[in-house]
Amino acid sequence: MLRHSLLARFLRQQALYLAIAVVGYAVFLAIGLPMKPAPVILYSLCFGNLVTPSMNRVRSRFSGQSPAHRWLIFLAALAILTPFVYAISSVVVVWIAPPYPQSLEHLIRTGWKFPCLMIFVYGVISLLYFDTKERLERRNAELQLFVERSTAQLEMQDQELQRAREIQESLLPTDIPQIPGFEVAAAWQPAQAVGGDYFDVLRLSKNRLGICIADVSGKGVSAALLMANVQATVRAFARDTESPARVCSRVNSVLCGNIASGKFVSFFYGVLDADQRTLEYCNAGHPCPVVVSRNNVQQLPAGGAVLGVFPAWTYENATIELAPGDRVLLFTDGITEACGPNGEEFGEEKLADGARTFHTSSAPDLNGKLLTQVTDFCESHFQDDATLLVIAASSTATLAAQSPDRPATVESVSSARS
Repeated sequence: MLRHSLLARFLRQQALYLAIAVVGYAVFLAIGLPMKPAPVILYSLCFGNLVTPSMNRVRSRFSGQSPAHRWLIFLAALAILTPFVYAISSVVVVWIAPPYPQSLEHLIRTGWKFPCLMIFVYGVISLLYFDTKERLERRNAELQLFVERSTAQLEMQDQELQRAREIQESLLPTDIPQIPGFEVAAAWQPAQAVGGDYFDVLRLSKNRLGICIADVSGKGVSAALLMANVQATVRAFARDTESPARVCSRVNSVLCGNIASGKFVSFFYGVLDADQRTLEYCNAGHPCPVVVSRNNVQQLPAGGAVLGVFPAWTYENATIELAPGDRVLLFTDGITEACGPNGEEFGEEKLADGARTFHTSSAPDLNGKLLTQVTDFCESHFQDDATLLVIAASSTATLAAQSPDRPATVESVSSARS
């Protein structure tokens, strides 16, 4: 392999010398000096093969010198080398293809001007060529090293983000607890590897669930870190004895003392009661949930300010009764703001229409069908973190067949189509 590479390099050099010979021969013709092509070719090949290796050794030997010193050394070496190269080349030319019927002495004594100029040109071209080649190779090596390091860093970042996603997924409920008379299903999909959407379903008692959904401002790692803080705070304060407004107030107090400037959290927290068949809730700046009944679709009224901005804000409770067959949709704006190819947003109206169309479906089925609609609409290109949580109030017949401890798994938006 090395032998073939050296041979190819040698042949490329000879081709270059022949090209220079053609140019030189054309110059002779242009100035009106008749010249046989054979001597020109021989001179060019001799000059190239004698000057280039010698000058390359000089260049390599003094590569550590400054450019000015290198040029002085190079020109001095070229001046010393020129007579010898010219003499050897003349011997070869006279031996193989003499330009005129003359002796070697006469040729050397009378025809030295143009060949010596060509030797000088070959030497300078050789220096410029190899210097440029060396710089380019060095630069290419530096770029290759930079690319390899950047690739390694990106791979490491991807691995770290993948581990961060796994950690974030582990913070969300794997199995959603259920209570008699209701089904709860959820799906979560960050726009990037990790995201700022958060939901949770907490068992407060045998027949009561704490249900929350939140959207941290921003996306990516910073939003994910704040989301983890929100999740830990909610789980610390969510108790069966605490009202939704009280939970919002306490979480808001913690976030206002720790959240970074410019960050905030939209938050909805509700307590689902199987005995009373009610949802008591408090909305802290989150998109209004949609309630789909047999005859109509309504939005739950908006509540207080987002968390993390106003430490003294007073939050209030609200309560709705859920009749058999009712469906409650909790979502983040990644669902309603999903854009189609023409830039149109999916919107709350399409979400409500889909819920009305499939309102008889179970919570997991309704969740999957709605997510399929959204995913098809935006062609799987979610601009923001997307979360959808469905609460389904079961009919009396379904209620009798339900098991109170039957868990519902959490699916991702990307898997809802399968």
